[in-house]
Amino acid sequence: MAALKYWVWLTNVPGLSIHSQWLLLEHFHSPEEVYYAEEAQILLTPGITVQQAQLLREKSLREAEEILAECARKEIFIVTVQDAMYPARLRNIYHAPLLLYGKGALPLFDEEAAVAVVGTRKCTPYGVHWAEQLGYEMAKQGALIVSGLAEGLDAAAHRGALRAGGFVAAVLGCGVDVVYPKSSQRIYEDIAATGVLLSEYPPGTAPDHWRFPQRNRIISGLSLATVVVEAPEGSGALITARTAAEQGRDVFAVPGPLGVKESVGCNQLIRDGAGLISSGWDVLEQYRSWFPHRLHRDESQLPDLPEGGVKPEEKKEAQLLPQKEALPLLDLTKNKAGLTDDQLRIIRVLDLHEGKLTDEVAEETGLPVRRVLSALTVMEIDGYARQEGTRRFVRTVEIKD
Repeated sequence: MAALKYWVWLTNVPGLSIHSQWLLLEHFHSPEEVYYAEEAQILLTPGITVQQAQLLREKSLREAEEILAECARKEIFIVTVQDAMYPARLRNIYHAPLLLYGKGALPLFDEEAAVAVVGTRKCTPYGVHWAEQLGYEMAKQGALIVSGLAEGLDAAAHRGALRAGGFVAAVLGCGVDVVYPKSSQRIYEDIAATGVLLSEYPPGTAPDHWRFPQRNRIISGLSLATVVVEAPEGSGALITARTAAEQGRDVFAVPGPLGVKESVGCNQLIRDGAGLISSGWDVLEQYRSWFPHRLHRDESQLPDLPEGGVKPEEKKEAQLLPQKEALPLLDLTKNKAGLTDDQLRIIRVLDLHEGKLTDEVAEETGLPVRRVLSALTVMEIDGYARQEGTRRFVRTVEIKD
């Protein structure tokens, strides 16, 4: 931990670029040696100018210690580029982040078939469907889904992967303790509980717009391939695709209808050599021989909402209306509707009228609270449960078991 404060110090020196940080690390081998070096020694670093050396005159470690204390308080881990857990796949890209802050569980990315699924924030229903469907399919087939938690297609890809019970990694353009956008609060909480949230920025960092193109190199750098679902000209998703290509990673795109601006970027990517896909397996088949024990073909489709159920976008309006009609029936003797084992245990203990606290659900099912929260998030998205008050949930379907 003592050495970690020097990593935090070096990566937060005002005005010092990631390029300069790497030059210093390669010359001195550790941030601690950079910290204790005299300015004359700093100037011996190839590529470092007098102005850059002057930035390192400030030797206070107060900010670094405050960041470490905040990380400890908020259960945020830090992994440096020299740590064994740091993904080699990411370390090998140009200007890899010297350290990553994270919430959740850091997977061994180099042992995972990680695929980035990205797209525009201002998307069409077509894009939402395919981002969620591809996230679901590839997670079901053994892939780890990476995206940026942005509004629109990033969130849809995360949602699909979560519905499949897959592991999800979200790379943020702000601190990992900052929920942005606010509309992604529930998905953020679910990923923190069952996946991993990552950022190169310390806790509390605001989501300034310039940070998002910079974080895109991490999304593609963690992944074997990047899938673009919808992207108008100038979209950030096209930046991610271009970065992926520069990193030597594969790029795939979902074709879209001609004349629709949201599909212009994808169609151009395909024209320029990106792989055209119509299913998740079109992507994963390329890596099956690399991960024979992880990847398996699965034709499962994203489960529909229960018949007569409420679509996610209609939930808010529907909750304002009296519920006079009979609730939809979910016959578990015939159809599990794509519910996971955890979700099946939970739906059986939820009540139709009296909300149960997540702690009560955990006690009755024997599941950890974090898994209960994760499952309930997906069940709410799918229309099988509804939150009433603080962490109280009711079932929204009749069940036959």
